[in-house]
Amino acid sequence: MEWRELDHWLCNNLLPTIVLLLGAALVGRLVRWLAARYREALDREVRDLIEGGGVVSERTKRARAVGQAVEWSTMSLVYFLAGLLGLRQLGIPLTSLVAPATVAGVAIGFGAQQVVGDLLAGFFLFTEHQFGVGDLIRLSTAGQLTGISGTVEELTLRVTKLRNQQGELIVIPNSALRQVTNLSKDWSRVVVDIPIPVEEDLRRVITLIGDVASRMAAEDTWRAQIIGEPVVAGVETIEVGYVQLRLLVRTLPGRQFDVGRELRLRVALALRQEQIRTPAEPTATTTTTTSS
Repeated sequence: MEWRELDHWLCNNLLPTIVLLLGAALVGRLVRWLAARYREALDREVRDLIEGGGVVSERTKRARAVGQAVEWSTMSLVYFLAGLLGLRQLGIPLTSLVAPATVAGVAIGFGAQQVVGDLLAGFFLFTEHQFGVGDLIRLSTAGQLTGISGTVEELTLRVTKLRNQQGELIVIPNSALRQVTNLSKDWSRVVVDIPIPVEEDLRRVITLIGDVASRMAAEDTWRAQIIGEPVVAGVETIEVGYVQLRLLVRTLPGRQFDVGRELRLRVALALRQEQIRTPAEPTATTTTTTSS
């Protein structure tokens, strides 16, 4: 009799449970395959845009981030349902697991507060569209302008992965993101501060700098990256023996660094050609800002 009961349990309980778990594993592999194909299509679109001199749209950035979240959520749901159905198929009453699950949930809740905080922070990152995959961002403490900068390579509900200029991959829990500066949102701006001796003809220098920037903006290579006409804001500060002239140029998101380097080079060469010397201290500096 016992062998008959064991045979019945093996055929009607254990075997269907194994089939159910195998089916869940196959569904999980299918979800991962579909997600991988979706990411490959987006990566191909991004590569074509970058090679063609274009800029990745906000829709594409959000699409990849949302795709990763959907993949993670679908996989978790599939395995969770498969586990519940498997337990029921084995004949284990789910009501008997309520008390142990409650105790385990409380214990896990105390031990995994950081994980829960990461998941909640990641949820708001997705819903508020603060940044997406491919964005250039800077992470810092509140009130500081310096921090970790890099390109977002992966964004999940728990962590954000950045690739910095040295090629290092930085993994940061989402709950640790205190102040995020998006350097590639909608448009960016190059701010070039140039020190000029006070004895120079400042109006002539302002006209010279404006002409250099305008000629650069009119070239085919840079026309697609510069938005609007460059603006020489004039005298920004007055120091002992020199003044700071400020040049403002709006660019496409993420292109402010290339434009800033080329613009600084052209301004320096133009000043040297006109024999206009800049003070030894401070040297000409270039800063970049962004706006959403």
